[in-house]
Amino acid sequence: MRLAAAVGVVGLALIAGLPPAIAHAAGGSGLQPFQMVRSLQLVQDRIASGDHAALPMQRKLLEMIDAKLREGDSAELGEPHNFRAMLVYAMSGGNPTTIEAAMARLDIDSENRGIGAGILNYLTGRPKEAQTALAAVDPMLAPPELGAFLALVKGSLVALEQPKSALTLFDQARLLGPGTLVEEAALRRIVGICGTTGDAERFVAASSQYVRNYLRSPYASQFADSFVSGIVTLNASLGLDRIEKIVAMMDGEQQQVIYLRVARRAAIDGLNELSAFASEKAERKAMGRKQEEDPRALLYSSLASVTSGSIEEVQAKIDRIDRSKLSDSDRRLLDAVQAVAAEVIAEPPVPNPKAIVSPAGETAKPGVAPVAGADPARAGGVLVAAPRETPAIETAKADETTAAPDPATALVAETRKKLEAIDKLLGEAAK
Repeated sequence: MRLAAAVGVVGLALIAGLPPAIAHAAGGSGLQPFQMVRSLQLVQDRIASGDHAALPMQRKLLEMIDAKLREGDSAELGEPHNFRAMLVYAMSGGNPTTIEAAMARLDIDSENRGIGAGILNYLTGRPKEAQTALAAVDPMLAPPELGAFLALVKGSLVALEQPKSALTLFDQARLLGPGTLVEEAALRRIVGICGTTGDAERFVAASSQYVRNYLRSPYASQFADSFVSGIVTLNASLGLDRIEKIVAMMDGEQQQVIYLRVARRAAIDGLNELSAFASEKAERKAMGRKQEEDPRALLYSSLASVTSGSIEEVQAKIDRIDRSKLSDSDRRLLDAVQAVAAEVIAEPPVPNPKAIVSPAGETAKPGVAPVAGADPARAGGVLVAAPRETPAIETAKADETTAAPDPATALVAETRKKLEAIDKLLGEAAK
């Protein structure tokens, strides 16, 4: 039974195109923990570079290492290289329960026990305890294979409260583990931090490095989340040309997805220039790949221009959208755009025959403040709003310090509230 299982695992490794050494480790033929963990790291590095065929091998190695540690001899596990390997396994997706049980059997010094306790606290969701236990640990003084993980963990623990310290730790993780899954994770975290702290230069550098080296990682979707959010947050300091250069390193389908997500977020946040840019890029990618318009790109560009563009332009885009090709959430956005457009093009109310004349000589309906401009619904092709009713004038002399409301500003503000409310209902603004 064990022989058949070992043959099956070795065969799986060979089918995945992994080196014979890893296939041998997968067989578990009397290897020590540090040898098996090293094989796990090699597999994970392959995964980080885009070899998804190695994913089944990773799961199998994790299972085998778990069994090895649960059944392992205490004297063997207590050897420095095996103990370090056990901690690396824990931070590579291992079972915390197995690590806790193994450590309870080991006779180790206080420093190593503190490191182990810190890692266990981190894995089991006790960040404060983990931070305290690892506070005095310098990742740069540890062996590289362990130090890289320690730097990644410590950086993750302080990322929210001490972003600058976290960036330093993530740089240490990259230095100690270049080309590994640790570096891939560190770059993802750097992109996220720089997107929220306003560091546009580091955001560009880290994003470019990630796209060049790890875009095929199974965790690239997490990078995409941080990348899109960072573009929207930093758009004023990034510049459209730098955004385009980074996205240009992706393949056509990836570019379209990123541009569509940016267009949607930017439109909802009122960043019309960014949304128009991303929508146009997404439309071009769609036309290049399928020779047809992408309804999502049309929707997001309509959303961006509904408060600033001409009604004819907005209506023309809306009319070309095939709502059957939209997701449920995007159909609701389309309904919002149509509702706003319909409100704008609606006929203005018929004036009250009993209108009065204001002191300035303007005709005004009782209870309605006069607004400058010939057409309260449209001005120069730009969408504006009809004035809203105000409390009736109870004195003969109006307060000259109170300015009449700006109808365009009123519509923009109201439309933004509608879109924000809709987006909250959708559950997520970025997708």
